[in-house]
Amino acid sequence: MNPLEWSFPLAVTWLIMYGIIIARAGGTFLLGRLARSGMRRIERVDRIMSGPKYRRAEGMIERFGAPVIAVSFLMIGVQTVLNLAAGTTGMSYRRYLPALAVGGAMWATIYSTVGLIGFKALAAGYQRAPGLTIGLAVCFAVAVVGLIIGLRKPAEPAEAAAESRSNAESTGA
Repeated sequence: MNPLEWSFPLAVTWLIMYGIIIARAGGTFLLGRLARSGMRRIERVDRIMSGPKYRRAEGMIERFGAPVIAVSFLMIGVQTVLNLAAGTTGMSYRRYLPALAVGGAMWATIYSTVGLIGFKALAAGYQRAPGLTIGLAVCFAVAVVGLIIGLRKPAEPAEAAAESRSNAESTGA
């Protein structure tokens, strides 16, 4: 079922999207709870939970709690990991469910309004000028990759690392 072809009123579309996100994110949280109680013995689950992205998500949840879950619905790429980490860290239902309700409402609002309009605009642009649409998408992707690469911290040169180590050893630190 393609959401671009739905003829439902906006409120019905919002309710459908809200149900989808509640089921998806809540299910991920419950998987985290199961993992906490022994599912980690499964190799694939253990690999996900041992990764750096998951460890960062777990640290954010331990530090900030429920607001991280609510805001995660606005961030692409970390939503699932944060909900899983909330389950495995043992976040209480009393804290998780309100964060899920608020974050899910934000997500449903975005995807049932601006998100679908964006997809429709992209589809209309592709129908009128497919080459231009693909070219702009490639330029956007290159810009995002360039931004990510540009924001990375430069690695410390090997000479500077060796020098700082030798200075630390000579001072007895």
